Amino acid sequence: MNVIKDPDATLDYAFEWGDWLAPDETITSHQVIVQDVTLDSDNRSGSTVVAWLSGGDGRVAYATCRVTTNEGRTDDRTLVLQLKER
Repeated sequence: MNVIKDPDATLDYAFEWGDWLAPDETITSHQVIVQDVTLDSDNRSGSTVVAWLSGGDGRVAYATCRVTTNEGRTDDRTLVLQLKER
């Protein structure tokens, strides 16, 4: 997933896992890993993980959401942030 982010903005970005989860499967843990951007906070509600990101250094930054489920599956989704002044 690619988005444009102003380096001065602090915004929330949602990682939705509902389409990936099997029936009766739930997320038991999550981790948000960032590169060249600041992770201010993150939380999970049901099948959605929301990461609040700010700052940015350079032209491109990355935020990866890693989840593990009660079925023992682990997967990553990465958000590519194009850093541009708006």
